[in-house]
Amino acid sequence: MSSSTPYKLPELPYDFSGLEPVISAEIMQLHYSKHHQGYVTNLNVALEKYRDAEAKGDIAAMIGLQQVIKFNGGGHVNHSIFWTNLAPIGKGGGELPKGELEKALQAEFGSLDAFVEKLSAAAVAVQGSGWGWLGYNKAGGKLLIATCSNQDPLSTLGFVPLLGIDVWEHAYYLQYKNVRADYVKNIWKIVYWKNVEERYSQAKK
Repeated sequence: MSSSTPYKLPELPYDFSGLEPVISAEIMQLHYSKHHQGYVTNLNVALEKYRDAEAKGDIAAMIGLQQVIKFNGGGHVNHSIFWTNLAPIGKGGGELPKGELEKALQAEFGSLDAFVEKLSAAAVAVQGSGWGWLGYNKAGGKLLIATCSNQDPLSTLGFVPLLGIDVWEHAYYLQYKNVRADYVKNIWKIVYWKNVEERYSQAKK
């Protein structure tokens, strides 16, 4: 992407109602059309200001914009992964992983159930807003579980994101109220493991 081309909201691979009953159409519409769109809009504004500051040699202004770029850029990156990590029930959502990913999960965590339990616990335990992740450590050639605060992307920790669980309240509150654990438990019914497998294969290259 060139420096002058604004970032855009990616197209959703399913309808707003496609992830029901796990995630309601109302949540999806707000999450995608308002929250993700907001990150994209604010990212583009911040990048434009950054380019102007850079052209003027205003280092102080450039430094001041970095946090805004990190937050909104992270929001765009994280949500762009999140939408593709999920799929409707009956169209890949919840169908168990296969092949190399399945073997790697078993090798690293003992079993798929143990992995699900560990990532779920980590996501539920995030204080405030953030994400739970299955990531890949290229240096060690291993899968790992990590959490990130706010919209910090997993790449800031040096890992490749494979599967993310958004635990910001806007991702679940209208439906699950304050019971984050129920949302996290149910989201496994719509995890699109085929997408996670593709990300894993790409990360290993």
